[in-house]
Amino acid sequence: MHGRLADNRVLLQAVSRGAEDLPDDVRVGVCVPCPYLAQAQTLLESGRVAWGVQDISAHTQGAFTGEVAAEMAAEFGASYAIVGHSERRAYHRESAEIVAVKTQRALEAGLTPIVCVGETLEEREGGKTEQIVGEQLDAVLVKLSVEEAARLVVAYEPVWAIGTGKSATAQQAQDVHAFLRARLVAKGGDAADVPLLYGGSVKPENAEDLFSQLDIDGGLIGGASLKDKDFLAICTAAVAATAAR
Repeated sequence: MHGRLADNRVLLQAVSRGAEDLPDDVRVGVCVPCPYLAQAQTLLESGRVAWGVQDISAHTQGAFTGEVAAEMAAEFGASYAIVGHSERRAYHRESAEIVAVKTQRALEAGLTPIVCVGETLEEREGGKTEQIVGEQLDAVLVKLSVEEAARLVVAYEPVWAIGTGKSATAQQAQDVHAFLRARLVAKGGDAADVPLLYGGSVKPENAEDLFSQLDIDGGLIGGASLKDKDFLAICTAAVAATAAR
């Protein structure tokens, strides 16, 4: 929940300019608070940076005051919708079932859902990482056809590494990503090729090491996305990592 009109303009324009220098195989998107969708559309529609929202409703319309439907976001040219972010799960008690329904609503509206999964520190220390992230992903996959599953993006965000300055080691992140990839392969079809993003205190200093891992296709960037130089440095790291893989 960051951003104001004037600050947004400076940030988005800088990111848009910087993205023009990136190769075509590096995709860049920003997910903004819903009140700023129109601004994002105006500033970004002529460039190569896509935009989206940080959450959507599980409902299509009706008496759900304060909610934002996926089709509403789509009307503003949004491409992405984050669903199941750890803060939504923790602070708003969103269940795996709700996340699955939100994923369906996003797909129906033509948006690409960025489905977030991740474990707490207690769960990791208890050896439950694969159990937790597997259950979170499976709750979504069971609701989708093979063709729908292939339209996802999946983001692994270890809760213990969000906003703490801590980050999983590249190998820790890769291990979980490899596990998630196996789950997607088991779904069948093109689900095996779903992009897997790492989202846990990604910074310019660790981005290339993370993105060089076999099953880490990019990042879901938090605090660093509020600084255009840091965000673009992470994008550049993706270029270098892709070339090295």
